[in-house]
Amino acid sequence: MRILIYSYNYYPEPIGIAPLMTELAERLVEVGHEVRVITAMPNYPERKIYPDYEGKLYQTEEINGVTVQRCYVWIRPNPGLVARMLLEGSFVLLSFLQALRGWRPDLIFSTSPSLPACVPVAILRSLYSCPVVLNLQDILPEAAVQTGLLSNPLGIRIFEALEKFAYYSATKISVITEGFVDNLTGKGVPANKITCISNWVDVNFIRPLPKANNSFRKAHQLEDKFVVLYSGNIARTQGVRTIIRAADHLKDYSEIAFVIVGESSQLAELDELRQELGVDNILMLPFTPREKLPEMLAAADVALIMQKRQMVGFNMPSKTQILLASGRPIIASVPDSGTTANAIRQSGGGVVVEPENPSALAKAIIELYNNPDRIDTLGKEGRKFAVANYSFKQAVDRYESLFQKLAPQPSPIMATEGSPRRT
Repeated sequence: MRILIYSYNYYPEPIGIAPLMTELAERLVEVGHEVRVITAMPNYPERKIYPDYEGKLYQTEEINGVTVQRCYVWIRPNPGLVARMLLEGSFVLLSFLQALRGWRPDLIFSTSPSLPACVPVAILRSLYSCPVVLNLQDILPEAAVQTGLLSNPLGIRIFEALEKFAYYSATKISVITEGFVDNLTGKGVPANKITCISNWVDVNFIRPLPKANNSFRKAHQLEDKFVVLYSGNIARTQGVRTIIRAADHLKDYSEIAFVIVGESSQLAELDELRQELGVDNILMLPFTPREKLPEMLAAADVALIMQKRQMVGFNMPSKTQILLASGRPIIASVPDSGTTANAIRQSGGGVVVEPENPSALAKAIIELYNNPDRIDTLGKEGRKFAVANYSFKQAVDRYESLFQKLAPQPSPIMATEGSPRRT
């Protein structure tokens, strides 16, 4: 089949949706499909276009067999409503023009965010007479409203209208948790239009590794420490400041070291709180290259998932699967009735504590610190659950089956006039 993936985020962005879409695209190529990706110039999580891509309106390149067609976006570090509309508008227009420069797809796979991208995708569906699978990684604008990222009444109305249009115009909607199904059917989306396919983790790449002779521990003088690790985005939805306050509660435990890995400007804001509290048992580090991710995860004794109290209950960060696969126990500081909490409990790979409660987080850390046997048990159970439920092959097979049902008569794979040059 010829599959067009429409995703604002893609490689070389290191976290979030980008690694998932990159792995999916490359795997589809490996099993015989032709894939091109329409995406923005890489800018996440710094919200600044990467140096190698600056000053370009368009760029087309081939990466591991995938044709990646990029477009400029008007990005700013802390966008308000107007800046966000300019960002979304630039992606909608320029990505659409880029998408026209290539072969006719048998199917379009569009991932959200970005929600406004549903407009060019709907036009492409009409032009090419092909099905569209809308992949929901989040429910927008609901999640943005509840976390305070979107508060302007006009902006909320615009995004709610886009949400309805996105659901209406898609042939099929794939969601990452069952909680999404309940939300969508409650909004009038037919249940038979929705399919649940969990996000995945490459369990051969992310795997339990020994702590002994761990290069990450050696590089950062952590060899004799009990390491509590948080790695990922540091945004309003995460509640990462709770980690700083929990570290303050445990500053008398010299053997416990907190490690926070994230984007440099976000770390700088956290460091202001650390200095204000006088906490010195925290190490803040920039993102590690993806190929070194398994070693970094293996350096942890305990891994953290953080969310705020008001976080939408059906949301589940993609790091959940990754941490379970790493074989390290998880402390999830998340809403008790949410999807993430349910997944952690079901896996047997961690414990759940009240979000934004530094005392509860500190207590859970001490309990595991004093109980190495439980650490071992939680890690093994989490790994077993990840292999059984979140394997990459399992997810890709389900997507491929879905695509084949929707577009059973793919176009022959051959060079066509107007195909983008690969550079």
